[in-house]
Amino acid sequence: MTAVSRLSVNVNAIAMLRNRRDLPWPSVTGLASIAMEAGAKGITVHPRPDERHIRKSDVFDLAELIEERFPNKELCLEGYPSPDFLKLVEEARPEQVLFVPDDPDQTTSDHGWDFSKGTGLLETAIAASKEWAITVSLFCNPDPSDPEHAARLGAERIEIYTGPYGACFDDADQAAKELDKVVATANAAKAVGLGVNAGHDLTVENIPALLAKAPFIREMSIGHGFTADALIYGFTESVRRFRQAMGEL
Repeated sequence: MTAVSRLSVNVNAIAMLRNRRDLPWPSVTGLASIAMEAGAKGITVHPRPDERHIRKSDVFDLAELIEERFPNKELCLEGYPSPDFLKLVEEARPEQVLFVPDDPDQTTSDHGWDFSKGTGLLETAIAASKEWAITVSLFCNPDPSDPEHAARLGAERIEIYTGPYGACFDDADQAAKELDKVVATANAAKAVGLGVNAGHDLTVENIPALLAKAPFIREMSIGHGFTADALIYGFTESVRRFRQAMGEL
């Protein structure tokens, strides 16, 4: 029997490619289906206010796809907890929501929450999401002091920003230092009872070292690295490759 997958495929890049033309391909739902059929645990999307990649309509299409065809899979919505985003979360009812501290103009999520600043916005968003029976995760820097703050706010999980680790693909010594920060944060989250996710610039090359030290990580949201891999190997084979890197096959 194969292990339950940790892999959540982020299809933002597919939507970005589609949006270059006024055409319905490549299909976000079509490729999401291929990924889930191949064994991914679910799909992650980060709809931006300007809809430069994922559109609101994609969110509803993906929610419907999972409800009708993949009821054992999960949809995760990422976003800044603005009123518009919370309205989308309430209407789409994903299985999980990841709140990120992004400015609308950011090209990608590149830092976690600064918990030293006011957290009223997060507290409101977390309470609302729990009323909708949605699992709440907070995007955190690789800093072992952050998980305690996330737990105090009522989050059920954190997603550790692994960008600094992934950026060290050509520097083994620095990669080891960044990996230690990620692992320390994961252990701190586990110690306060939080589930641990990880995401950003994870690849088939750097995942094994992370899971060797933090095997309890329950989910990895992978978009850029997965899409780059899939351009060479195809969606089905890339799911297999990433799951193999995760020790699941």
